[in-house]
Amino acid sequence: MIPPFAIPPFAVGLCDDAAVFPPGLAPLADAVPAHRDHRAAPYAALVGPLVLPATALDALYPLLGGDPLDLSITAPNGPCEAAKAVGVAADLPVEVRGLEVAVPPGMDPEEFFRVLGRPGVPVYVEIPRDERRPAFVEAVAARGDRAKFRTGGVKAHLYPGPDELAAAVTSVVEAGVPFKATAGLHHPVRNTDPETGFHQHGFLNLLLATDAALRGRPGAELAAVLADRDAPSVAARVAGLGEARTAAARARFLSFGTCSITDPLTELADLGLLGSALLETSR
Repeated sequence: MIPPFAIPPFAVGLCDDAAVFPPGLAPLADAVPAHRDHRAAPYAALVGPLVLPATALDALYPLLGGDPLDLSITAPNGPCEAAKAVGVAADLPVEVRGLEVAVPPGMDPEEFFRVLGRPGVPVYVEIPRDERRPAFVEAVAARGDRAKFRTGGVKAHLYPGPDELAAAVTSVVEAGVPFKATAGLHHPVRNTDPETGFHQHGFLNLLLATDAALRGRPGAELAAVLADRDAPSVAARVAGLGEARTAAARARFLSFGTCSITDPLTELADLGLLGSALLETSR
């Protein structure tokens, strides 16, 4: 039986708080105090840093007070924006837990990392979905940085298919690179959004695919895991991973960004993977 207020190991630090991003689009003035509430709640162990775009940093100072705020900063415009954001953050009462940097079109790893430099915080490179992926994964591994995969968005083409995502997960696992995922992971298990018709990946599917990659399973098997829509089966497989396999998978799949912290709580409780008391505290 799951203790009523326990966060199981597979879910510790799994949900980065991306409340200001679509589709949530919470105002910054609401997102900051809400994040502090999440980090003070009984389910706090589930919650990672608050994810903010670099452009939000200038408006952040008046909202800060008390303990330093854990942040992950996104730089969608590339390494130049990222380097500047680290400088701005250095003057704020924050702890930068991640710097998530997109790769501009046509930029190769040599130029990207030359501009980025060594910012002194954990770096997540958003791996391009094109022929540059192998070179970037190799460069990220060589530097000891981390990868970021975009798993969805506001348009259908932003969702990689199971085969593409399986190949991406295999590439970073084989290279020994930890990764996070962003966008589109609105539910634990693969599904079709009734409003948009988009086929969305499930974050539990992604965890199981990471485990499969660590065990050397072929890409077709990873793709099948990512495509699995049987929620009770997926939940049972996550619950049955065991301590060692869970720890190994989470050492690779570090977290994902979600615009709602309470939605994963609700759905994981419904699947029997979290204690129901945690669900009550989120309401």
